[in-house]
Amino acid sequence: MTERLPQAFVTGCVQALGRDAVIEDPVAIRTYTIDFWRQVEGRSPLVLRPASTEGVAAAVRLAAAHGVPIVPQAGNTGLLAGAVPDRSGRQVVLSLARLDRIRAIDGPGECLVAEAGVTLADVQAAAAGADRLFPLSLGSEGTCQIGGNLSTNAGGINVLRYGMARELVLGLEVVLADGRVWNGLRTLRKDNTGYDLKQLFIGAEGSLGIITAAALRLFSRPRESQTLFLGVDSPETAVALLARAKDRFAELVTSFELLHGGCIEAAIAHLPGMRRVLETRVPWYLLVEIAWSLPEGLGAQVDAFLEEIFEAGQVLDGTRAESEAQRALLWRMRESMSEAMKEEGPIARNDVSVPIARIPELIARGLAIVAGLEPGARLMPFGHVGDGNLHFNIVLPRNVSDFPRVRDRLQHAILDAVQDLGGSISAEHGIGRLKREQLRTRKPALDIELMAKLKQVLDPSGILNPGVIV
Repeated sequence: MTERLPQAFVTGCVQALGRDAVIEDPVAIRTYTIDFWRQVEGRSPLVLRPASTEGVAAAVRLAAAHGVPIVPQAGNTGLLAGAVPDRSGRQVVLSLARLDRIRAIDGPGECLVAEAGVTLADVQAAAAGADRLFPLSLGSEGTCQIGGNLSTNAGGINVLRYGMARELVLGLEVVLADGRVWNGLRTLRKDNTGYDLKQLFIGAEGSLGIITAAALRLFSRPRESQTLFLGVDSPETAVALLARAKDRFAELVTSFELLHGGCIEAAIAHLPGMRRVLETRVPWYLLVEIAWSLPEGLGAQVDAFLEEIFEAGQVLDGTRAESEAQRALLWRMRESMSEAMKEEGPIARNDVSVPIARIPELIARGLAIVAGLEPGARLMPFGHVGDGNLHFNIVLPRNVSDFPRVRDRLQHAILDAVQDLGGSISAEHGIGRLKREQLRTRKPALDIELMAKLKQVLDPSGILNPGVIV
């Protein structure tokens, strides 16, 4: 397929990066052209694997000179096909996996500098080695890479306390569309000298520049954590309990996850080693983490809180994790939820957010939509009720015919409801290729115009991840 590329580009890449960094074998290339769910497959004539920022810059300069489109790819764990090429066979994948160094770590200063190809788990481990916490946490953290996390503005289970990925960044190093390197890799907590340029590239999915390194914020590590698993009767009760927990513990509430009862049953049925934690089967469950940096005393406060909510009748059943093993079991169940649910049947996946108070209304409308449009389907939502973000998944019958048509019809109706409730069609997964048209038709026209102007200014030739977002 390299006949689709200028030979001078291919030769230049080999000379600049080395023969081993240029993959032309179609079998090896295919690994880089399929999305995480293995539902979207693109085509690419070439994969580039530079080992340094200078190598990325050289590759982009060559791409700019020859008009070759580049698709930046980190761990390729995104869910909206934003890191795989299209079907044209012209787009070259630029893998950042070899940029895998922790360049610096400052425990007392609470920051570290990591290259884009460092896995999230390795960033967390480096922080822990300095007795600090990097709080971004996702189910794919052993595979996803920090460059992709920042390029999609990843969320995860700790947003309630620590914020989205963009709030964990002090500075960036970025290769621009002409191959120049913007060095914004500063660790200052205060820098009020004009536009905050780094924010342009966070959440831009490689369409405005390629993140090659990041200066990241670290935090003091919690010394005591308490994990609660609670059964409740409704989303309304879940939202009320969130307010009560925040009134009681304020910023100590790290995670507050809502799980549909069907999700729990799927986890028990399909995840190895999973068992029932509560004797009572209830419609909804909450997984709550409360943590502080003092060495002891939180357990008594949490026990008092549990007694209060049981006496108030807000909880049908519940427990506090009594060991690290039990805590790990609960979080493995939550973080493997998507893996368990896919065993139930084809899934129409949605990642949406609404104001927290409107979560019960969204769920009620979603149940009505599914019952009306596809009676054999099951709405099984789960997610971060603490920040208004639900993974609004619809499990379809195994024998569903024309899955794409049914999926699209359900998703369109769900997203209509999300918009009516003042929400977002993408809470933490970004836009990629799969939600581009939804963004174009649902985002205000002025928003689209401003995004297009930014793209034109920063990537006038349109070579960076074309077809993603705009």
